[in-house]
Amino acid sequence: MSRTERLLDLLQILRRHRNPVPGHVLANELGVSMRTFYRDIATLQGQGANIEGEPGLGYVLRPGFTLPPLMFSTEELEALVLGSRWVARRADDAGLGAAAADALAKIAAVLPAELRDEVEAATLLVGPRTEHVALVDAGLIREAIRRERKLVITYGDVERTIWPFAIGFFEHVRIVVAWCELRGDFRHFRTDRIQGITATEDGYPRRRAVLLKEWRQTQGIPPDSGT
Repeated sequence: MSRTERLLDLLQILRRHRNPVPGHVLANELGVSMRTFYRDIATLQGQGANIEGEPGLGYVLRPGFTLPPLMFSTEELEALVLGSRWVARRADDAGLGAAAADALAKIAAVLPAELRDEVEAATLLVGPRTEHVALVDAGLIREAIRRERKLVITYGDVERTIWPFAIGFFEHVRIVVAWCELRGDFRHFRTDRIQGITATEDGYPRRRAVLLKEWRQTQGIPPDSGT
């Protein structure tokens, strides 16, 4: 492993942790001596990384440090391209699909020429989407989630007031995860079965992050699983 790769790995390890990590733990994960670890920390700090800590207390990377585009590995670029292509092809509305395509174009625009070629030649493709017809504008649901606002939906023949806080994207269906006032519990609503939707200015009684955490606990989902 080159020193540049090792420095990148150290940054990525630090990014995974919000609390200080002991130096010996970081050195062991990198497979280097403590002397080399201290030298790498000093190098990153000299390049502008806001790493706080000292021997015996641990180290933490504060927000605000961004990697130059040159630092993307080939696999990281493939992941970005595949994810953007998936959203562009499978999004429920044109707005989200266009945003994914625009984001990928912005990334490609600032890459060095050789990495830009990697993006354009990426061979991880997304197949055509299966039929999934949403009767309502999914953009309204995403906006309500961002603003932490209640929605009034018609689901089947029943009108419900819900607190939407997540959307699950599955191969054949999209699921709105929400607290349902009618049931007094968490419920899952398929977007292709929502007959009508009305946005409101009424905020949630609890924060979105709290609802998501509580829902994960009820489902037995680890907090950092990405689900």
